[in-house]
This record gives sequence, structure tokens and C-alpha cells, in this order.
Amino acid sequence: MNVFRILGDLSHLLAMILLLGKIWRSKCCTGISGKSQILFALVFTTRYLDLFTNFISIYNTVMKVVFLLCAYVTVYMIYGKFRKTFDIENDTFRLEFLLVPVIGLSFLENYSFTPLEILWTFSIYLESVAILPQLFMISKTGEAETITTHYLFFLGLYRALYLANWIRRYQTENFYDQIAVVSGVVQTIFYCDFFYLYVTKGSSNTRGTGNKQLGPCAQVQGFWVPGKRNLKEPDPQMDRINISTTQAGKGQCGAMPTGECPTWTAILGACSHRLHFKRPNW
Repeated sequence: MNVFRILGDLSHLLAMILLLGKIWRSKCCTGISGKSQILFALVFTTRYLDLFTNFISIYNTVMKVVFLLCAYVTVYMIYGKFRKTFDIENDTFRLEFLLVPVIGLSFLENYSFTPLEILWTFSIYLESVAILPQLFMISKTGEAETITTHYLFFLGLYRALYLANWIRRYQTENFYDQIAVVSGVVQTIFYCDFFYLYVTKGSSNTRGTGNKQLGPCAQVQGFWVPGKRNLKEPDPQMDRINISTTQAGKGQCGAMPTGECPTWTAILGACSHRLHFKRPNW
């Protein structure tokens, strides 16, 4: 086991802990795709079935158990404990578009036509696309909370480190796993796409911002924002901006707006840590 493998595992673990910590502290799972988390739980379940039949090392066993626990606790928090804060309206990616081709490919391209091997192959293919519902949710709503981007960053770093791990193993052990490498490259490309979306949205949202004292705007939710008008005066000619953040110290999603709000561009700059836009239904 080389340093890239260890750092990759730690990066993966840190990503999951960040996500769990965010949900637990804020008592809110807005902006997180429950469907992506279900897919990741399915990935770990099908990959780690050998936990009961094949002992490799204490490190390997502990990491498998921790990943399984983190995955299922995350799913429970989203669909159970904090389900009232789950943004189900925007988590609309069709999972069958991923599951059907992945299942078919795992039967066609594998190293051995045995149940455990097919399930392992299925987990590798599925992991490469499991993040798509989350990316779809971000591109659909424009939402990118800071902690969520940290989570995605460390997931992307995990894949990049694993690519370095495979290169290192090929150099030192002459080991090459075609299925894992190709799937890992595909997954890394999807994370690059996320960073492109995030950087472009962030730069366009913060351009032209000059007012930094916009505390009340970080608690706006579901009001029309017509430039310099008061938030309590909706204007049907303007788009609707729905900006929600966790109310400090109370663990609740969103809060009521107060006072006057500055211009449209200033709002975007101050509240870019979690944004999602909706057009009016006319």
C-alpha cells in the first residue's frame, strides 16, 4: 500500500465526515442529493460483501465498516431524521438511466462471471456515475453551499489520488486494473465538470459586488428581489430568487427577511455560498 492509496482513503473519509457534520450541525440537508447518497450506499454494499469472507488487513476491514456506516447514516439523515428539509423537488435525476446500463455493463465486462465478482464490477461502474444526481441538482438549481463544495472537492481529490495510486502500482508492481482505472478516469472527469460549473457560477455571481455588509440577505427565502426595491414588495416582472441558509444557532433552514436589501448583483455576491433560482410559474 503506497502513500497515494492512504491519502485517497483519508480524503474519501474526510468528504463523508464533512457531509455528515454539515447535516448534523445545521439540522438541514437542503442542497444535498439523496439519490446520490443512495447510490453511494449501494456502491459500498455491493463492493464490501467480501467483508465476511475475505480478510486482508485490519486497516482494510475498518475502512470498509466506516464507509458503510457513514453511507447509511447519511441516507437515514436525509430520508429519515431531517426529511422535512430535503429538497425533493429538485432531486429529480432518473436513477434508472444509470442503474440499467451499469447493470448490463457489469454482466458484459467483468473479470469472472461469479456473483461476488459481478457485484464488485457493478460497484466500480456505479461509483463512476453516482455523483451525477448531485451535479444535476447543482446545475438545475444553481445551489452550491460552501460545505457541499468542500465535500465534492475531497471526493474529486480522492479519485485523483487513486489515479496516482494506480500509476504507482503499475510502476512498482506491474499491476493494472483496466475496469477500475477506466471507471476512475470517467469519475474524475465528472468532478472536473462540477468545478467548472461552480467556478463559472461563482465568478458571475460575485462580479461587480461592492457591498460586504449584507447580513440580512443571507437569510432571505422565497421573496421577489427587484433590484433596489424592498423585499416585501414583489414585482411580477422580475425573476424569483430563493436564497436559504441555516439560521445561526437555531439549526433551522432559512429565516424571514428583514429590512432593505441592496442591488441584485450585491445580493448574489453576498449570498453565493448557497443560491438557487426559480423562474415564476406564469
